Amino acid sequence: MTAYIRAMRLDRWPRSLAIYVGSAAFFFLYRQFLAELSLAEIALRSVFAFLLTWAISTANYIINEIADAPFDIHHPTKQNRPLIRGEISKTTLILGAILLSASSLVLAYTYFSPSFFFSLLALLLAGFIYNIKPVRTKDIPFLDSVSESANNPIRFLIGWFAFAPALFFPPISLLLCWWSFGNFLMVAKRLSEYRLLREKAGDYRQSLRRYSRNSLLMGMALSTLVFFVTYFYFSLSYQLQSFFYLSPLVFIYFFIFFRKTLREREVMEEPERLLKNPAFALYTLIIALAFFLSFLLDNLNQ
Repeated sequence: MTAYIRAMRLDRWPRSLAIYVGSAAFFFLYRQFLAELSLAEIALRSVFAFLLTWAISTANYIINEIADAPFDIHHPTKQNRPLIRGEISKTTLILGAILLSASSLVLAYTYFSPSFFFSLLALLLAGFIYNIKPVRTKDIPFLDSVSESANNPIRFLIGWFAFAPALFFPPISLLLCWWSFGNFLMVAKRLSEYRLLREKAGDYRQSLRRYSRNSLLMGMALSTLVFFVTYFYFSLSYQLQSFFYLSPLVFIYFFIFFRKTLREREVMEEPERLLKNPAFALYTLIIALAFFLSFLLDNLNQ
């Protein structure tokens, strides 16, 4: 049973917390909806939306476990995954993914709006597009990071539509901003793999055969540019002055990731592992608190 739990990668539940960025953005931009909901209802919807997102994400990880097995054998740590070592059954994994997906989508359709349901379905389909042939965008340079980081705005939409009325969409600039941050991290991960796996990089991730160090650096730079263009556009559109004041802190955050990508190993494994570093985790918390306070101050000044 332990091997199956490892294959499901339940320890990656923090990624599903990204839905709360969408929920927070909705209540910040449309604060009047807060008056229509009780604290208990907000808590119930938040927890239920998180659990459904986690379930779909787990189904995607199962898909990834199966689809990537022939390639993970070339990775120094992923070669120890349970399916590669023959510790678990592929059939059982597939049945588990089907059960998780079907039950989550039925519950989403029953208890949430159609927009929430389709956002959750999009998260599942994104996993299929990224992992499974004949499309398998994971093997296509730059489209691999673009499609993987699409999970960022999709999770944003899940959190948004956990509370927003159907067809009540968030600003496109905000979705692009959140996507470009994710794309920056995914390109950074590929650069780290390219740097550390060396001649085995292309065996593990086929897209790395057609990357170069310079093209990956350019990808990180373009992602950073898109992030700040959309970040400032959103800030101007909603007259969020404090967002301008916080931009140097955000730029430093990007620089830290860039520096660690070129020097350390954690980014290759999973970018969020950097949060195990106390100093980096503290800086992340400071930025999160700063934005929370700016939400309150900007909203009060409107």
